[in-house]
Amino acid sequence: MSYFEQIDKSRIPNHVAIIMDGNGRWAKERGLARIYGHQQGVDVLHDIITTVAETGVKYLTMYAFSLENWNRPKDEVSSLMDIAVELIRKERSTLIEKNVRLLTLGDNDLLPDKVKDAFMECEEVTKNNTGLTLIFALSYSSRWEITEMAKRIARQAVEGKVKVEDISEDYVSSQLSTGLLGIPDPDLLIRTSGEQRISNYLLWQIAYSELYFTQCRWPDFNDEEFYKAIVDYQHRERRFGKTSEQIK
Repeated sequence: MSYFEQIDKSRIPNHVAIIMDGNGRWAKERGLARIYGHQQGVDVLHDIITTVAETGVKYLTMYAFSLENWNRPKDEVSSLMDIAVELIRKERSTLIEKNVRLLTLGDNDLLPDKVKDAFMECEEVTKNNTGLTLIFALSYSSRWEITEMAKRIARQAVEGKVKVEDISEDYVSSQLSTGLLGIPDPDLLIRTSGEQRISNYLLWQIAYSELYFTQCRWPDFNDEEFYKAIVDYQHRERRFGKTSEQIK
């Protein structure tokens, strides 16, 4: 029986976040330049977006480029920016056809104008779509996001717009980039390529997310691998601090 056939359609996670890891290693293992791994990863991304949209997941957040990635070799960074532009222009018609809305997270000020313009144009033409919301974490860092949230709340307090006693966990969540965009916390976080760390990704938001790590390199990640992660998620008991008896 395939993993797709094992999925309980009534228990699909509302929000899935993915760390797309292993492009460079996939290429190196084949004697290819790292950039070929990134290009293969783009093809996989196209298929996964379509699969996720058809599965019934409402939000999909992809870790595409971190703030730390700016420290990579300049040639690789430049190529990744070109790939990002190519990706979003190529996927634009698919997003419209599949009723997918595009959003972005991250420090846009650091992005080249061609990247900002391509993503902003796609966000504009898909803003009224009502199916899957696809979020690209691009030039993103969770510590950066939390720092920006702290500055935002501090300014509000200085301006008298919020009282200290009114700052709750829910209020903090609402002032993060995700909260400002109306994005709920992830139910499931998937990381490919065998690494078992979070890498500065949605640190506040994944406090109670289920974590799924697979040895599969991102360029080899396919529909069945995604379904496998969903089945694994559905076999877990999400207690949120309660006991099993309370949940049942």
